Amino acid sequence: MSSTPTSAASSTSAATAEQVAAAYADNKLAQVLYHDWEAQTYDDKWSISFDQRCIDYAGDRFHAITGTPDPLPYGTALELGAGTGFFSLNLKQAGILDEVHVTDLSPGMVEAAKANADSLGFTVHGRIADAERIPYDDNTFDIVVGHAVIHHIPDVEAAFREVLRVLKPGGRFVIAGEPTTVGDWYARQLGRATWTATKAVTRLPALRGKWAKDQEALDESSRAAALEAVVDLHTFDPDELARTALRAGAVGVRTRTEELTAAFVGWPIRTFEAAVQPGALGWGWARFAYGTWKRLSAVDRVLAKVVPARLFYNVGITGVKPGRRP
Repeated sequence: MSSTPTSAASSTSAATAEQVAAAYADNKLAQVLYHDWEAQTYDDKWSISFDQRCIDYAGDRFHAITGTPDPLPYGTALELGAGTGFFSLNLKQAGILDEVHVTDLSPGMVEAAKANADSLGFTVHGRIADAERIPYDDNTFDIVVGHAVIHHIPDVEAAFREVLRVLKPGGRFVIAGEPTTVGDWYARQLGRATWTATKAVTRLPALRGKWAKDQEALDESSRAAALEAVVDLHTFDPDELARTALRAGAVGVRTRTEELTAAFVGWPIRTFEAAVQPGALGWGWARFAYGTWKRLSAVDRVLAKVVPARLFYNVGITGVKPGRRP
């Protein structure tokens, strides 16, 4: 099936300056506030869809991390910090997952994931939940997945222990899309430079009408960026991330890094998209951006043979709960 569902959280209002200030003193509030806010436009911001492009992307990330060692599909699956359901819903469409449950600390994200599933013609079970206290019984799931989630969790090792608790013996976890320490540094530098340059250029009289965001939208983006700095708690060295999972009790732990040249080009592209007026960029731009990412990702797979893993932008990790899979 192919569609691009509309988020159920579109009516959520933006955070105020006062709420942002309060969030600095309460990280859980910051996580809920930021992700409820993001639920309004998250799919558009990150070019998320539920068509073949993103089905292939999710499946490729999954197989790159795991090497596909287990029979498919996994019968019962949980996505941790699911957001709008990008990873689990596309993995379900790819035939990798069967019954899907989603959790997120943000009520807006849980509702968006459920609405996206409904639009695709199936149902997911959703709960508002803290990843450090997953509200399911021991030995419940065949697999736990996540995408760009553990860098938001205060105690990553505690979250891994919870993941292992709710997995059945022999069950697997697969976490993709986490920022490396080096990659996060250069991505932020590129993003700031692109944002500054785009704002300056789009204010030129010849471009202002079509390209420039109005001041209210720019102020809202600035508050979002301020909250993002609060909710992004960690970056990862691939080897240390593996050791964290091992300390939590996992076996068969493996990490895989991706995106080097793709990140050097991808972050300016993403920032440019966020900095211009909505609707200014069309389908041709989207095809260019995705095609460029695919070509550079192919280059990065070659570079991975000689470039140290810690220099890549994304790291993914998989591991298994001790015991035999049913």
